[in-house]
Amino acid sequence: MTGSHGSAGGEALPAGGAMRVMGAETEYGIHAPSAPSANATMMSARVVQAYAQVTRQRAAGGAETRWDYTDEEPLHDARGWTVDRGAAHPSQLTDQPPVLDAEAVALAYGREELELDGQDESGTLLMNMVLGNGARLYVDHAHPEYSSPEVTNPRDAVAWDAAGDLVGLAAVRRLAADPALPPVNLYKNNTDNKSVSYGSHENYLMPRSVPFGDIVRGLTPFFVSRQVVCGAGRLGIGQDSSTPGFQISQRADFFEAEVGLETTIRRPIINTRDEPHATADKYRRLHVIIGDANLSQVSNYLKFGTTALVLSLIEAGLAPKIEVYEPVAALKTVSHDTSLTARLRLLDGRRVTALDLQWMYHEAAAKLAQDTGVGDAVDGDGHTHEVLERWASVLTQLDSDRTAAATSVEWLAKLSLLDGYRQRDGLEWSDARLGLVDLQWADIRPEKGLYYRLLSRNRMQRVVDDSAIAAAVAEPPADTRAFFRGKCISSFGKDVVGASWDSVIFDVPGYGRLQRVPTREPLRGTKALTGALFERYREAGPFLGELLGHNSTPPAA
Repeated sequence: MTGSHGSAGGEALPAGGAMRVMGAETEYGIHAPSAPSANATMMSARVVQAYAQVTRQRAAGGAETRWDYTDEEPLHDARGWTVDRGAAHPSQLTDQPPVLDAEAVALAYGREELELDGQDESGTLLMNMVLGNGARLYVDHAHPEYSSPEVTNPRDAVAWDAAGDLVGLAAVRRLAADPALPPVNLYKNNTDNKSVSYGSHENYLMPRSVPFGDIVRGLTPFFVSRQVVCGAGRLGIGQDSSTPGFQISQRADFFEAEVGLETTIRRPIINTRDEPHATADKYRRLHVIIGDANLSQVSNYLKFGTTALVLSLIEAGLAPKIEVYEPVAALKTVSHDTSLTARLRLLDGRRVTALDLQWMYHEAAAKLAQDTGVGDAVDGDGHTHEVLERWASVLTQLDSDRTAAATSVEWLAKLSLLDGYRQRDGLEWSDARLGLVDLQWADIRPEKGLYYRLLSRNRMQRVVDDSAIAAAVAEPPADTRAFFRGKCISSFGKDVVGASWDSVIFDVPGYGRLQRVPTREPLRGTKALTGALFERYREAGPFLGELLGHNSTPPAA
């Protein structure tokens, strides 16, 4: 059994390819143009509030299910220790809910707004939601964050991540419709270009049996070079953008360590947070913090798909034996070199480009996929072949046809757009107008966002269509435990008082206490296993009666 591909009672995923349990976390940039000094945490809470109001208009129940922090363990380190709580940076304490009370509201916007639609009984604002599609929407360090539900393949990862953009858009529209509130804009980017960076994280399930040192050695050169296919592009060099220019990655300049537990300070290329959100002795959740927030579907697809392939290589003990000299410096070198010609020093004496590194990983992944059969175009797993083909195509285009590559690779599409403005108006890289273009690229409003303008003109390639993304806003993935979580919210929301990645908590009349349904196996709780149960019942009481009464271990566990 290869950990991330096996399940107790669920269908196994094929090993050796691009399929595994995965998901995304996106913190959105937030700005209120008419209230530039507004409290960012308050504005982020407004976004959550607004989407709660939208969901109440669309469906009965579910909008106010709170997040269950019981099993959160953010200070466990994969290297074998737990950081003392007193020594941890406050940003690491994600196992406690954020609080923004009525007094903070008054300080932020004035006493007249104390009576807010959506406050709970204590007067605090809603800052956490569990959604009917199995996702989480909440306030994280003064940013609204959408954490997608668990999926099993990179195509679905793109769809349910893009669904978060529509969730944010619905909230923005709702706020804009209220004349009493300042409009709020959301941006799918990673920096304010004033030395602040916010995250776009990925999560991948792996077997705990894989030594963490193997993960570090196998992933570090890949992450140093991966940005050439999935960087989102950024105006300015340095954390504060003080040096004019353009670079490949929004995040690269903010990384300062090779390995570490932190996510907001001393950011490491390999994050060691050991919080599996699953059966702990079987699974490891690899928490990846080095990626950019992607609007380009192809860049996002390759971000997930190629990383999944490399993890399969690591699990099989077949990752390329590559060691990059000073990886943090190499990461920045790659990001600052839009010509893709910079040569990185390897510890064995070779000097290679980022494209060379990517081809090394592609060759190894293609061989493993061929040897295991998962990469076969006809009889394979249905995903690995496509990832390998797109990966090779993009790498080839980056080397020989950048115009073609600009329809897929986000940083190159943005660079082409900025170069067009520069040539037309004779602008230097330091011109503030280019900064506005960079920001407008990431605006999630289709009528404002420059990415969406290119998409509407068929100048950006798609992986999933609009109907699939719209469906992902409302429905959970069918083939992971997210199905059970999402359906509990949409079907019995008024009786669900809490939820997390690995449990759903009911408060149902007739039961003497809260009923916690564990969901520790990510490939259980699927539509195939629990769909008929949801179809049989319209009330939570009988539903729980069958779910808990006939088995000592619930079907969704």
